[in-house]
Amino acid sequence: MPVDQNIAAMLTMMEQAGLPPMYEGTPAAGRALYLALTHGARTPEQLVPVGSTEDRTVPGAVGDLKARVYRPEGEGPFPTVVFFHGGGWVIGDLDTHDNMARNVCRGSGAVVVAVDYRLAPEHPFPAAADDAVAAARWIAAHLDEFGGDQRLGVAGDSAGGNLSAVVAQALHADGTSLAAQFLIYPAVDAEGEYPSRIENAKGYFLEKDTMDWFYGHYAEGWDDALDPRLSPLHGADLAGLPPAVVVTAEYDPLRDEGEAYGEALRAAGVTVDVRRYDGMIHGFFDMGTISPAAQQAIEETSARFGELLRG
Repeated sequence: MPVDQNIAAMLTMMEQAGLPPMYEGTPAAGRALYLALTHGARTPEQLVPVGSTEDRTVPGAVGDLKARVYRPEGEGPFPTVVFFHGGGWVIGDLDTHDNMARNVCRGSGAVVVAVDYRLAPEHPFPAAADDAVAAARWIAAHLDEFGGDQRLGVAGDSAGGNLSAVVAQALHADGTSLAAQFLIYPAVDAEGEYPSRIENAKGYFLEKDTMDWFYGHYAEGWDDALDPRLSPLHGADLAGLPPAVVVTAEYDPLRDEGEAYGEALRAAGVTVDVRRYDGMIHGFFDMGTISPAAQQAIEETSARFGELLRG
């Protein structure tokens, strides 16, 4: 089907604005642009309501990391979800993904702990992965401070979906129980060849050249593209991982690898709900304010994640 008409109008407006491609600029410029397009473009009325929010820190691999805790309305105890933002491991922060974390909190009925891991190129691979695993391990040991029961999940979009998959594998190896994982158009295979990377290489918000720019900043000099901390699709053993919701978009370069990861999980005996949303593009999970179809997809998949969290 064609691109959702509301999202198509946004893409046209961005093209007409004549903004230079992100991959032609610096990481600092990319971060400023992304913040302006997300947090800076949002009105207070567009914030998804939750019970409360709290800014705090949680331990990372080498020091404290900024975090934001979102609590749903009502009385707990609730499951706890560790959320990692997208942005190619180079851009993005707690503010760019504020509404996304709010949607996950509200839609799944869980306490969401959004973690602001270290970014590349200042902190290249495996810094983000190390931070994500360290933060998740600490949160798993302190659930009484968050949701209050023993159900723990992970969630994230794009690069954050990558980190969520990495964390799920690491915690499973630790013997730490996870109830569910929510992988939103995840990047899971650094050097795989997929038709969607060609079909959707240009014009749909995330472009192939930008993906290469992200990987270049994050993993340049790392000679093992199959390292499961970078490419979780190549994890040695996916059996026993928690049930997953994997979300993909028709017009996304990452579509096929996300679906390949879903199939790999299923082949390993994991319960997986892979949902491709036709007419959607990469980033649609933060486009509910402009697209009713995107908002419906956000609500459907967040609710399904909530069901898996509760078994």
